[in-house]
Amino acid sequence: MAKTRIVSASASEEDRSVDLALRPRRLSEFIGQTAVKENLSIAIEAARKRGEALDHVLLYGPPGLGKTTLATIIANEMEVRADFTSGPVLQKKLDLTGMLTSMQERQVFFVDEVHRLLPDVEEMLYAALEDFRVDLIVGAGTGARMHSIPVARFTAVGATTRQGLISSPLRSRFGITLRINPYDAVDLTRIVFRSAELLRVQIDEDAATEIAQRSRGTPRIANRLLRRVRDYSQVRADGRVDHDVACTALDMLEVDPLGLDEIDRRIMQTILSKYAGGPVGLNTLSASVGEDRSTIEEVYEPYLMQLGFLDRTSRGRVGTENAFEYFNLPSPRRSQPLLDFGRGT
Repeated sequence: MAKTRIVSASASEEDRSVDLALRPRRLSEFIGQTAVKENLSIAIEAARKRGEALDHVLLYGPPGLGKTTLATIIANEMEVRADFTSGPVLQKKLDLTGMLTSMQERQVFFVDEVHRLLPDVEEMLYAALEDFRVDLIVGAGTGARMHSIPVARFTAVGATTRQGLISSPLRSRFGITLRINPYDAVDLTRIVFRSAELLRVQIDEDAATEIAQRSRGTPRIANRLLRRVRDYSQVRADGRVDHDVACTALDMLEVDPLGLDEIDRRIMQTILSKYAGGPVGLNTLSASVGEDRSTIEEVYEPYLMQLGFLDRTSRGRVGTENAFEYFNLPSPRRSQPLLDFGRGT
């Protein structure tokens, strides 16, 4: 039986279209991230009063927290066009050249996964971000000449889940750097209520809170869980989502009260049971659970570490005592006899 992958960073076409419909369009509609919204609000208002493009913005944090949504909101608040691309898409300088030379004044240029830009593409972006020009080499050998093409003053918005992989020269060209943090249950509950209203789903407060608590601090996951709970309520209940309906639907999805799903449990049980708590190398763990190592590292591990179930060490991944207790497994560390140094050995 196929299982729904709630925590995956990717989404189906249907999920993406619904996610797009649920996204807020203005800062006033964006729930949570108070400090981020305040900083953006001031910067946007100041830029509008001066009639200038907003400074380049770098947004970093785990996937699903609203970085793309904030880029769209910036464009809406500035009342300008927005173009969207991603680091892996920009494989050649020519790809970037075409986008930059077609920029309009003050428009937003969003680059997702900006840490994955190729070095030569990134170097071309430096001049565009700092001096608003594109440098092209025409010809070859001794006859080669450098030509600079001016571009409109635009706002680049870069998004990344791994800020440490962005080179210092690129990072320094963003005038505004903001971290997007995981959401608390209160803000996620508000997001669930807002999405339920847009989806025309009748939901109780306890049910919304339950969905929020199992959403790993991530609005994208909260919205996906809400849609699956809605489906269950329409088929197995009367269409209204109360606490019992929400719990039953979420249990069917194998999402536990902490938001852990089948892959989370497989990762932890592999570390705790098969390797006695670790340390376990990432490649070994990937082969054992049958999941791509980058997916484990970027999607699953951050939340397991946030819960205090997993530690990254120089020797590999290590399960904590909290993890042994939660999964009701005996800890081999506790069963080791303590040496009595007062009596000697």
